[in-house]
Parts: sequence; C-alpha cells; structure tokens
Amino acid sequence: MLSKSMETALNRQVNREMYSAYLYLAMSAYFETASMKGFAKWMRIQAKEEQTHAMKIYDYIIARGGKVTLDAIEAPKAKWASAGKVFEEVFSHEQKVTAMINNLVDLAIKEKDHATFEMLQWFVKEQVEEEEHASEIVSQIAILGDVVGHLFWLDHQLGKRE
Repeated sequence: MLSKSMETALNRQVNREMYSAYLYLAMSAYFETASMKGFAKWMRIQAKEEQTHAMKIYDYIIARGGKVTLDAIEAPKAKWASAGKVFEEVFSHEQKVTAMINNLVDLAIKEKDHATFEMLQWFVKEQVEEEEHASEIVSQIAILGDVVGHLFWLDHQLGKRE
C-alpha cells in the first residue's frame, strides 16, 4: 500500500510525464511546420515514450492499491527560434525530469518504501539515456550549425528513429 504522500507525489509525476508528452508533441508540430520531417518524427516518438512513462506510473499506483488522480495538463509553448533552441530546451527539460525522479527516489527512501524505490530505478536509468540523447543532438547541431540547410543530414538521421 502506498502512503498518501507517495501516492500524491506519483500522481504529480503522471501529470509531469503527460506534460512532457505534450511538450514534445508541440515540438513535433513546430518541426512539421518547418518542413523538418525527421526532427518531427523524432519528437513524435519521444512524445509517445513520455506517455508510456506516465502509464507505467499510473499502473504502479493502481497495483499498489492507490488512487489515480488526474489534473489538468499545462499547455506547452508552440514556437522556438531554431532547432538548436528546441533541443537545448529538451536537454534542460530532461534535467528537470531527472531531478523530479530523484526527488521521488528520495521520498521512497525516506518512507522505506522498497517497492516504489525498486520501480523508480527503471526511471533513474531511463533519465540517464534521455539526457544523453538530448545532449548528443545539441552537440551535433552545434557542430553542423543551427541553420536549416546545414541540418538536412541530422534531420534525415533523426527520421530513422523507430
């Protein structure tokens, strides 16, 4: 059984993961408008992955006898100055999510909630990957130059994501 404080914190994280999905979907739409189909596809897949993260926590709350409480999801912004700025925001956002996951782990430790601690280890590892991928793309954009014509190759590469 989840404590009330853990249940509340996990429900908040479901909302945050759904916000992440919204944010990445907004970024996908931005890239679609800019005719950068590879970037758009990458972001759309990322949005779906964030929804999967939310559902993983949702299912865990239910499995532990908790009550899922869904709140309104904040609307993300819709415009960015460039592809580089988008991915800088992705990297920054993933760092914030990592801090959120770490706070959940800290709460699980404080409450001696070993089951939640164990479930959260998947997210800890996932966030290492999320930050790494975003950081790599930021670096690649910096090398290529944050100009649409220069990003053709990277757009093509990101479009290969399955």
